[in-house]
Amino acid sequence: MNVTREQAWELLKKYNKDPFHLHHAVTVEGVMRYYAEKKGYDPDFWGLAGLLHDIDYECWPEEHCVKAPELLAEIDAPEELVHAVCSHGYGLVCDVEPTHEMEKFLFASDELTGLIGAAIVVRPSKSCKDMDLKSLKKKFKDKRFAAGCSRDVIETGAEYMGVELPELLSLVLEAMQSMPDPEELDRMNGIA
Repeated sequence: MNVTREQAWELLKKYNKDPFHLHHAVTVEGVMRYYAEKKGYDPDFWGLAGLLHDIDYECWPEEHCVKAPELLAEIDAPEELVHAVCSHGYGLVCDVEPTHEMEKFLFASDELTGLIGAAIVVRPSKSCKDMDLKSLKKKFKDKRFAAGCSRDVIETGAEYMGVELPELLSLVLEAMQSMPDPEELDRMNGIA
């Protein structure tokens, strides 16, 4: 693959200025890289899919996953990467179905990283490193907590992957625990 992380990051920043969106992108990138390494896949490719998955969301929320191919063409993204980026909106904003394991994991983990991120904000430690699965399940069940994170999408993602919900929750939590804490992650990526 000829797309570098630097090219992807510059393209993302061209269309995304909100630090929240940039932080979400690098979080999903890290989760995708973690899972790829665990399963023996190419972490660079998986990471790019995670980093770029919301490339069009900030500027064109009404065209989310539809405008993405046009933007990704600016860096000559291969068709596999374009398909992966678009497929995370399957059944929500587009009809590009996630078929590869990577696409299914991206679909499954996107909303879940948001839920875990919201839980981090309210934790005294401001970290997920001391969060356990029981605590995450409790946040998941509380529909008022991080109400914008669709539990239905997370459950559908687990079904796409062929895993039980607790396994998905555990896997994404484990991935986020392996990453730097949010403030450090932002500093490393120059996110203000």
